[in-house]
Amino acid sequence: MRDVVGRLRAAYGAPPGHLLRLAGSFALTGWVALRLAGEPAVGRMLLWFVGAAVAHDFVLFPCYGLADRAARRVLGARAAPASGPAPLNHVRVSALASGLLFLVYLPGILRLGRPTYLAASGQDQRPFLARWLLATAALFLASALGYVLRRWWWARHR
Repeated sequence: MRDVVGRLRAAYGAPPGHLLRLAGSFALTGWVALRLAGEPAVGRMLLWFVGAAVAHDFVLFPCYGLADRAARRVLGARAAPASGPAPLNHVRVSALASGLLFLVYLPGILRLGRPTYLAASGQDQRPFLARWLLATAALFLASALGYVLRRWWWARHR
């Protein structure tokens, strides 16, 4: 049995578990495609999917790649923690969480669909921007606190 697994790994180039996960993901994707095949709006969904992929690859990826490069310059990213933990990942995690919250609540922040939202919830969309800004501030504050604690721990146990 071990010889069969070894030959499979040599021929495939990865462990057998990888092949199983890949086959499972293709099966799930095929099931979703079959479910969507009968939908009347499948063309629009496909257009949105392709548009999102293109927008990510040609607009968002270069933007956050440049932002990361600028953060590396400003924060002086280090490969080895010779002088303690680097702050870059603390900034990255907070920025990622804030960006995801922004994308999720973008229609509310921009007050798109105001009449529909008001009719469905009885509430106004005005607090969305302030709440997102507060959540972003809380994320960066918690990250800064975590960084300070890590620096303190590192200095104490050095």
